[in-house]
Amino acid sequence: MKSVKSKYTAVIGTVLALSASITAELAHADQLADVKQHGAVSCGVYSNVEPFSYPDPQSRELVGMDVDLCRAVAKRLGVKATLEPLAVEARVPQLKLGRVDMVIANLAYTKARATQIAFSDAYYSTKEVLLVKEANAKKTLADLGGQRFSATDGSTSAQSIPLSIKGGQAVTFHDTSSAFMALEQNKVQGFVTNQMTARQIQSQVANTAGAVAILPEPMLIEPIAIGMQQDQAAMKDAVNKALVEMDQDGEMQQIFDKWLGPKTKYGLSRTDKVTPIEKLKFTPV
Repeated sequence: MKSVKSKYTAVIGTVLALSASITAELAHADQLADVKQHGAVSCGVYSNVEPFSYPDPQSRELVGMDVDLCRAVAKRLGVKATLEPLAVEARVPQLKLGRVDMVIANLAYTKARATQIAFSDAYYSTKEVLLVKEANAKKTLADLGGQRFSATDGSTSAQSIPLSIKGGQAVTFHDTSSAFMALEQNKVQGFVTNQMTARQIQSQVANTAGAVAILPEPMLIEPIAIGMQQDQAAMKDAVNKALVEMDQDGEMQQIFDKWLGPKTKYGLSRTDKVTPIEKLKFTPV
């Protein structure tokens, strides 16, 4: 009797395990189908990082390049877009937990992130640069070895410091303002951030006692892409198809020029086309 009971228990245990496994697979089976069924896709965007996603001063609604990208991709998927504001360091964790369907938040590809999430094709490349006090404008990265540099938590800016500056020490802060303040207060020798933010800060403090310079040597060159959950081939294919179509019909260029282009305070030119990351020439961190 004991043997029969043990076998019965083992069979029930196996059935329950299989059932749980099947349920989990079904829940994770086809995110694209789920998004289409619900008629909406949720995008994790920055809560307050201009010009990517930030509250409009008058309406208080989120606006920015990444907001426009989310809505454009959603439209091509045939669904509505919902926006979920995220802190810089929360982008990958919230995506992994399934609290957003995708992350469109100036997300740079890194080897570490690629083990946790999937990336779309890159839709442009950016640079991480080093802001220093104007008095240090002629220094090189090699001149600054062994110094302390600020960056925001969970950013590739922080990762670039020990890679690009020999003995460089990263001091991280929750937000851009705090990281830049560390430079202003001489707690660090420089502040590492993306080139758009760097240009904006440089413009804001120009002709003041706190004027800063951007060193010409980039810390990193980074492909920017949309983050998605792993093992969702249909979703990834659909998002890549949307990005390619946006590139071909000019919508991607329009969005870029609106927020970052030559007529904006950032003065950037987009020379990249939507390209699979594996086909790009860059040094991943």
